[in-house]
Amino acid sequence: MGTPCAELLVGRILDDEDLTSGLNDPEARMLIEWLVDWAECISVQEVDPEQAAQRVELLCRRARMIRRFVVLWCHRHDHAAACQLAAVERLSWPLPTSDVVEPCEVMTAILASEQARMDDWFNRTNGL
Repeated sequence: MGTPCAELLVGRILDDEDLTSGLNDPEARMLIEWLVDWAECISVQEVDPEQAAQRVELLCRRARMIRRFVVLWCHRHDHAAACQLAAVERLSWPLPTSDVVEPCEVMTAILASEQARMDDWFNRTNGL
């Protein structure tokens, strides 16, 4: 973290306990690290601190959906509810196979898919 804007954005993420509620430490850590990396990218890319904060809010909303999906799929083993969440929220990552219930594996696959989506967005918004 370098800029005051980055510190505020990262602090917002670290203060939000709902981002990791129901997750075990390893997958919670993965999600928070992913969010912090993107908050730092947004703080560098976005000149307007209010716009940066809005983008991080959208990112946190997405992270809460990821968390909810992982909790439903891996911890509650409620694949039907997880699939319904994915459909209603139009989540674009491939669904895990039913025999994959390891939370870190599911989180890794989801974050890889989200990373590709975010990289594409970042490149489009920066004219790359």
